[in-house]
Formats: sequence, structure tokens, C-alpha cells
Amino acid sequence: MRTKTGVVVSAKMQKTVVVKTTEYHRHFKYAKDVPFSKKFHAHTEEPIAEGTTVTIKETNPRSKTVCWEVVK
Repeated sequence: MRTKTGVVVSAKMQKTVVVKTTEYHRHFKYAKDVPFSKKFHAHTEEPIAEGTTVTIKETNPRSKTVCWEVVK
């Protein structure tokens, strides 16, 4: 089971939040850490405010775009 930590970017949907995660990958030529961001749709039962740092885990697909769940 994979887990990721990120910040809630949008909480406008019912029982779903958008979480933005940032990872750093090493550039092959310049040897610098380059930020790499990705957004995930995650299911939650309780309302969460935007800007909150949450932990999400991978689950079975609940809809077309939601296959993560907020662990907090």
C-alpha cells in the first residue's frame, strides 16, 4: 500500500479533496534537485480545509478519478 503526503488544494467537491504532492528528483546532467508536483483526488468523509497537510493512501477505485483515501 502506497502513501503520500501533500497539501489540500481544493475542497469544493462532496467527500473528495484534491491533494498536491511534491517530490524532488535528481537532474541527470546538472545534479540538482528538481521539484516534481502531481495532484491526486482523494476520498474523505469529514470536511477538510484548503491548505491542510494530509497523508493519503492508495485504495480500490471509488470512481473514475478517485483511488486514494485521506488517512490524516
